[in-house]
Amino acid sequence: MLTMVQSMFTGFRRINKRLQELEQHLGRENPLLVTVVKSYHKMDQVGYATGLLKDDQSFANQVSWWPLISVLGTFSAGKSTFINHYLGTPIQQTGNQAVDDKFTVVCFSNEAPGKLLPGIALDADPRFPFYQISKSLDEVAPGEGGRIDAYLQLKTSDSENVRGKILIDSPGFDADAQRQSILRSTEHIIDLSDLVLVFFDARHPEPGAMRETLRHLVANTIERQDSTKFLFILNQIDTAAGEDNPEEVVASWQRAIAQEGLTAGKFYTIYSPDVAIKIADDELRKRYEQKRDKDLAQIYDRMDNVSIERSYRIISLLDQTARKIEFTWMPALRDGIKQWRNRVLVSNAVIYSILIVLLLWVTIKLDYWNGWQFSPAWLDSPKAMIWLTVALVLLAAGLTYVHFSVRRIIASRIIRTLVKDRTGDDADKLKNAFYRNIKPWRSIFAKEPAGWTRRSQNTLKTVVRDADDYVQMLNDQFTNPSGQSK
Repeated sequence: MLTMVQSMFTGFRRINKRLQELEQHLGRENPLLVTVVKSYHKMDQVGYATGLLKDDQSFANQVSWWPLISVLGTFSAGKSTFINHYLGTPIQQTGNQAVDDKFTVVCFSNEAPGKLLPGIALDADPRFPFYQISKSLDEVAPGEGGRIDAYLQLKTSDSENVRGKILIDSPGFDADAQRQSILRSTEHIIDLSDLVLVFFDARHPEPGAMRETLRHLVANTIERQDSTKFLFILNQIDTAAGEDNPEEVVASWQRAIAQEGLTAGKFYTIYSPDVAIKIADDELRKRYEQKRDKDLAQIYDRMDNVSIERSYRIISLLDQTARKIEFTWMPALRDGIKQWRNRVLVSNAVIYSILIVLLLWVTIKLDYWNGWQFSPAWLDSPKAMIWLTVALVLLAAGLTYVHFSVRRIIASRIIRTLVKDRTGDDADKLKNAFYRNIKPWRSIFAKEPAGWTRRSQNTLKTVVRDADDYVQMLNDQFTNPSGQSK
């Protein structure tokens, strides 16, 4: 017990230190976000009380506080070439084969040349979006979390274009090896990203052959509230200049994406000026260059302004998480606990009834009853009451053991139902909170989930109000509807 308490306080101290470091960083960059961190800390208290968070976790650590841009796509779609051109330095290897088959996180450093660091540098640092991703990898494929360096790497660059933001270059989707682990990690970074660039290769004009890849990259984005952060880019379009009808190449991709139901997001056609194919026709070349420069300018503009979107995203996630606790996780827990309680009570009633009937049958067979009176012959013995007391104590212990065994068995079944169709963070939090509610010392008749008190509910209401205020403060920084001088 002492070890458990010590571990709990160690976890609290560690998470408080991380939050303090985060506040110090944000104090230099955006003081408003320091206040937002404090609201996350308020929400953490509800998380600890309800069991949604472990003592070494924080809702603040489940959001990327750095502006985050992820670059997704197929192998040889030109992702790395695009990143190199944006940074103005060849940080990523390029080629027609799978040269960079890991998630590569690129961040700013004053030192040149840049450094290449292993995956553990990301897995163990809560400031980066892959913090503790090894746990998620283990869920997909047990043991893979220990091979984190096979999935991740960190590269640094002194390019001013990456100062204050993070770029993530993903491995190609059409990889057969490690597919499920790559998909799990990709879903994770998409959720955290402020901007998602999705690349396709114009050199492969048969999008129908890539239906599964399109489904992962396009179809799953349609219902997202943040679908406008996706930019769909048909890269290396200069290779289509020699086609009889180059516009058909673009049209075929647009049709393929539309067939997956895309109704949001921008579609661009670009190619890298650094590795462009020479277009002999001057008029055609100028037209291609103008379209490329226009689209690149729009893409770069979104990338340069990603810090603004980051601030709104962090505040939005604060609001969404508070509402999710109250309107999704707590109702799900309440229903799960109710099902568990009812099944335990019914199971106990059935088991106890069988045991009582069996006990009566045995005592009747042994002729321990005189009518309705329990009067075995040995009851007149001087030690009879001692033995009877021992028997009753053993019976009570046995019934208690049966009760808690039933609680445990039914709980495992309820948990499977509770987390069904839920993945990753949602499943973990509900599982943790449910276990909090079935501890042996907690009454099975408790009406509300553990920690879900009036105080917790008021705290969440305060957090939601705070989030609205933060949005207004951000709006005041970037807008001036009245037109008056600030």
